[in-house]
Amino acid sequence: MAHTIAEIAAALGAEAVGDLSLRVGRAAEPAMAGAGDLALAMDPRYADGLAQGQARAAMLWPGADWLALGLQAAIFAPRGRLAMAGLSVMMDPGPEIAPGIHPMTVIDPTAQIGAGAAIGPFVTIGAGAIIGAGARIASHVSVAEGAVIGDDALICQGARIGARVKIGHRFICQPGAVIGADGFSFVTPEKSGVEEIRETLSQRGEIREQTWTRIHSLGAVTIGDDVEIGANCTIDRGTIRDTTIGRGTKLDNQVHIGHNVEIGEDTLLCGQVGIAGSARIGSRVVLAGQVGVNDNIFVGDDVIAGGGTKIFTNAPKGRVLLGYPAVKMETHVDIQKALRRLPRLGARVAALEAVITPSSAPFTSEED
Repeated sequence: MAHTIAEIAAALGAEAVGDLSLRVGRAAEPAMAGAGDLALAMDPRYADGLAQGQARAAMLWPGADWLALGLQAAIFAPRGRLAMAGLSVMMDPGPEIAPGIHPMTVIDPTAQIGAGAAIGPFVTIGAGAIIGAGARIASHVSVAEGAVIGDDALICQGARIGARVKIGHRFICQPGAVIGADGFSFVTPEKSGVEEIRETLSQRGEIREQTWTRIHSLGAVTIGDDVEIGANCTIDRGTIRDTTIGRGTKLDNQVHIGHNVEIGEDTLLCGQVGIAGSARIGSRVVLAGQVGVNDNIFVGDDVIAGGGTKIFTNAPKGRVLLGYPAVKMETHVDIQKALRRLPRLGARVAALEAVITPSSAPFTSEED
């Protein structure tokens, strides 16, 4: 769908100059933009690309000389990525889901479907489920018995919503996510090796055979408004109480949330984050890719953890963490600097040993 420069600027609350009636149909990188595209050059680094492309209009950084760049119109974006967010809403039509309910969908007679909902083919909706007004559900989605999904939700292909899961308004779920599977809970009749190691941190008693007895998950999952779940995420139901995710929280692809986990509001969990059972994550927390959080600990509000960080103990609010195990970011940087100096330090120690005790063997580490 094409928009005029004036329409885009008005939607973004941005300044626009030049031929505001010019229409653009899509956004493009400057060097690849055609005559009907809006080139995105919100930083001076991308200016050279405009000369390589054919764009007549571009989104530029404040103060850019749009005429010298050979453009007929320009939109100025003081905060480029924020402008991108608004522009992407205008340019993205979303998945094609025909209005109404597809004839190849199976809906239990006791389910309630809100006004204006659009439900694609091969969807199954269980007994007592409630689908909110304006919800869009793509093909091959299953919604189990007793689940509640709020208004204006978008659930993409192949997602699985488990029994008794409660989801707020304006929910977005990417393909393949599973919300409300059983938690990973098992126990042995006698004290297991894992329990011994938790107590001693290193020592084990007699090693013997052990069998695992399953603990069923009687809780569900509760999700607040404006939450987004990425592709192939898995969110386990609680053992007794619900696993909870607060309003505005966003999960990237392949995030795993264990049973009984509590996550606050406006938290970002990036790709392959794993949170073990009964951990508590605060609000406005950012966990970068492949961060791991131990079970039964808390991560305070406004914590930021860099990629690959492993959090084994409680993290106070506002802390910036990095490393394995997690430490303050500045401490981790000092540790890495010290590690890089170890080979030289070893050589110096060996040289000193040779001077002090010539007959002794050269310095070697235990690992050597």
